[in-house]
Amino acid sequence: MRKLYIILLLISVHWTTFGQTTPGQPLSAGSPAATSPTDLNERFRMLEENLRFANQALAKTVDDLLWYQKLGDVATIDKVRYGSKPPHVVKNPTGQGATNPVVIPAYTFLPKKFASAKKLPLLIFVHDGIHGDFSTLYAHVVRELLDQGYLIIAPEYRGTAGYGGEFYRQIDYGDYENDDVLAGKRWAVENMPQVDPDRVGIIGWSHGGMISLMNIFDHPEDYKVAYAGVPVTDIIARLGYKPQSYRAIFSEATHIGKDPSDNVAEYRRRSPVWNAQKLKTPLLIHTNTNDEDVNVLEVESLINALKAHDKKFEYKIYQDAPGGHSFNRLDTRLARDSREEIYKFLARYLTPPGATR
Repeated sequence: MRKLYIILLLISVHWTTFGQTTPGQPLSAGSPAATSPTDLNERFRMLEENLRFANQALAKTVDDLLWYQKLGDVATIDKVRYGSKPPHVVKNPTGQGATNPVVIPAYTFLPKKFASAKKLPLLIFVHDGIHGDFSTLYAHVVRELLDQGYLIIAPEYRGTAGYGGEFYRQIDYGDYENDDVLAGKRWAVENMPQVDPDRVGIIGWSHGGMISLMNIFDHPEDYKVAYAGVPVTDIIARLGYKPQSYRAIFSEATHIGKDPSDNVAEYRRRSPVWNAQKLKTPLLIHTNTNDEDVNVLEVESLINALKAHDKKFEYKIYQDAPGGHSFNRLDTRLARDSREEIYKFLARYLTPPGATR
């Protein structure tokens, strides 16, 4: 399938680039075959980009089917869509539909074991990765949560891979994607009849942990409890220990649009560590000293900031736990024990019917 797709695209590039000329007719400067090397490079760049998005869409379709295969025995699974904020960057604000809300896909899971329960607690499960997605790599965690009696909604916030180039490029790292997740929570409360609106929590790892933190900092009234695993917490510090190729991403218009030296206030606004004074929601934080993605210094800074503001929260710093950034999302004894800590913390505030005592 992939080879056929490449062949068809190459034929398209060849046809539109070189066109057809009458035998013996000289090529004019404006004829299709006189396309410059720069134009050819751009066409091949677009070819590679289109292939990448096609591969992501195919992977997403396959993974959607896998959700039913992996969890269909214990959950009623659906995929819904709802509106969030308009695009952050609009090239032509007066264009048709330019400021329409961005449509956000989301997965919902209803535990079959508790299908007859009148009301159940809701968890907002925020996936990781700047351009990640809610994949079946999380299936074992979702199964554990369903077994306890949680309803789950997992928003595929703007920038998530698998929904084409336009949606992919909507990412703005730490701003409207937070609103996409909040909109998912509010959609679930309004549209899932079994949701107990007074028992709603939010969890996430890495970038998902960052979004979870910003949600409880900016909207404490919406959440009863939160968990943030190995969360990104300080974009300014993060860019200091990442390579130039990573730092350059944040200067793009779809992210923050400026370097920290040009707009440090915006980087602070999007960083949980600089919003620690807002904490009102019960919070558990986990980090790991050998994390190869989110350096422990980021999370330690957040912990210190919360302490400085005299906030009540819980945390644990794991010492060189195997798995690094993914240490408690693996299928190991340590990972299961760590997740048990998370579940017991959440259960204190959300009281799911099947909680481990």
